Amino acid sequence: MAFVEIDGIALEYEWWRPQDAAAAASPVVLLHEALGSVSIWRDFPQRLAAALRRPVMAYSRQGYGRSGREDRPRGVDYLHREALHWLPRVLSALEIEHPVLVGHSDGASIALICAASGLAPRPEAAVLIAPHVEVEPEAIAGIEAADRLWRTTDWPQRLARHQPDPQRVFAAWRDTWRSPEFRAWNIEAEIPKIACPVLAVQGDRDEYATLAQIEKIARGAPRGKMAVLPQCGHSPHRERPEALIALIADFLHQLDEERT
Repeated sequence: MAFVEIDGIALEYEWWRPQDAAAAASPVVLLHEALGSVSIWRDFPQRLAAALRRPVMAYSRQGYGRSGREDRPRGVDYLHREALHWLPRVLSALEIEHPVLVGHSDGASIALICAASGLAPRPEAAVLIAPHVEVEPEAIAGIEAADRLWRTTDWPQRLARHQPDPQRVFAAWRDTWRSPEFRAWNIEAEIPKIACPVLAVQGDRDEYATLAQIEKIARGAPRGKMAVLPQCGHSPHRERPEALIALIADFLHQLDEERT
C-alpha cells in the first residue's frame, strides 16, 4: 500500500504487476463503488492482472478507505468532481498514460464522465460495470432496501473493515441519492462524446438498476458494446468474477487485434 498526495490530501493506492505483463500493455485503473475502497476489491485486482497480463492499479477516492478527505460538503455534482478533478490528477501523479478504466457502479459513472471529457490522460478503453447514467426508481428502491439492511444487520460492522467511518460513508451515499436535487441527475448527454471503445456490463438481477442503463451506453457510444451476466446482481466482480474477467479479457483482446 502506498499514498499519493493530491491537493494536499493523501490517497491510498496499490499496484498489482504480473511478472509476465506485456511490455507495451496499458495499465488497468480500478474505480470503486459508492461504499468502496482499495481493500473492498479483495482478490479481484490480482486475478484481473494475471488474466490480462497487464498491471492493475486501484485507489481509494478521497473520503474512502485510508485516504484523506477534502474539507467541503458533497454536492450533487460529486461524480463529475471525481471524474474531472480527482481522477486526472491521480493518473498524472502516478504517470499513467492511456489507462483502461474499469469502474463499478459510482466508479463506472466516473469512468464514463472521464472518458467523455477529452481530458488528459485519455483512456485507451473503458469497462463500465453496473453503471448509472440516470436515477431510476429501481435505484431509489434499492437504496431504501439497503437502508433497512444497514439498520437491521451486521453490515455496519462488515463495512468497518474497509472504512474507518462506515456510518459517514453509508449516509453520504444514501442521502445524496435520496435527495430531491439528485433525482434529476443524468449523464446520457455524455455518452456520444466517449471516443474510446467502451464495454458496459450488468447483471440481469441488478438490485439498483434496469438493463436500460447499459442499453443506452451501447446505443449511444460510438464504439459501445454491452454484455449481460445471467444470475448476477449489482456486483459482478464479487458474484461472478471469472465470467466478468473473461468478458474484459475478450473485449481487450479484440481491441488488440484491431490494432494489429
